[in-house]
Amino acid sequence: MLSLDQLGDRIMVLGPSNAGKSTLALALSERLGLPPVHLDQLQHLPNTNWEMRPEAEFKALHDEAILEVCWVMDGNYSRLMPQRIERATSIILLLSNHWLRLGRYLKRSMPGSHRAGTLKGGQDPLKWEMIDWILFKTSGNSARYRRIVKQSGLPFVLCEGIGELKTLYREWGLSQPK
Repeated sequence: MLSLDQLGDRIMVLGPSNAGKSTLALALSERLGLPPVHLDQLQHLPNTNWEMRPEAEFKALHDEAILEVCWVMDGNYSRLMPQRIERATSIILLLSNHWLRLGRYLKRSMPGSHRAGTLKGGQDPLKWEMIDWILFKTSGNSARYRRIVKQSGLPFVLCEGIGELKTLYREWGLSQPK
């Protein structure tokens, strides 16, 4: 596994929905002093129920964010990934069981829950579309993400499952998720 100082100062955190990307990005941000960028917050309008921004506006926000000197950026948005990879210094890929990810989604959808990377003033109600997305629509993404990461030529960390994620937090001295 790479050490923290081998990650550089522009770190991409990738993985399927509810794999822990935003939580890890915040932990890395705190530990390394790098600003976190949550792509979901750029893609969606604040104070909404995950209403999307117009594509041109999202792309402009994304492109502005990747030009910053340093960041820990979580989220996939494959259509914009090539330019992000060009600027990144490393990639962390989180992969986990879809049942675990479903459990995380259900927990964050409970009234009063809080999660990293949520929309300012946004709502996180339970949505059947998201359950369908987690269980059925993203089944082939793990192989695709692995391929993208390996082809990027960047240093990377592959974290497959909750055990490896816990080890990563411990070995890097990161604040554990609550």
